Amino acid sequence: MSKIVIPISNGFEEIEAISIIDVCRRAEIEVVIAGVEDLETIGAHNVKVSANCKIEEIEESNFDMIVLPGGLPNAFTLADNEHVQALLKKFKASDKYIAAICAAPYALHKAEVLNKNYTCYPSFEQKIDPENYISDQNVVKDGNVITSRGPATAMQFALEIVKLLKEEKVYKEVKEGLLANN
Repeated sequence: MSKIVIPISNGFEEIEAISIIDVCRRAEIEVVIAGVEDLETIGAHNVKVSANCKIEEIEESNFDMIVLPGGLPNAFTLADNEHVQALLKKFKASDKYIAAICAAPYALHKAEVLNKNYTCYPSFEQKIDPENYISDQNVVKDGNVITSRGPATAMQFALEIVKLLKEEKVYKEVKEGLLANN
């Protein structure tokens, strides 16, 4: 079974995190939520989420992918946290998938694991690399790094994760079940 880790801290974007968790679990991808600050985390819009473990307990070798939701100050916390940054570098060194949405590609940039082409929440490209920012695509895949723009693109982003980690049949079944065929 495929397995992903989602690090979150206070101020995470709920639509992004929950969409990724929900869609991936529908595809029978094991999802582990790793709290960066505490096990109970409060999102940007006061939704509480209980993590499965702390980020310090995560071993890269047990996972196929790391996925970072955006939201503020979550994106900055992920960019500044030594455990998250070390994990990102280990995933890159192991040629595993790395994904981030909204403001979270900033954390990839800080870890120096972001490939050339990316997208993010508009204006955050100024903190990353304006020249390689792709503004007209909701999801950008460059090698093993996948990025997306923001809350409204979360479902498409999550489905792209399913497409990468599961067979085409599972991807199509989950997509159809969500009525995401347009």
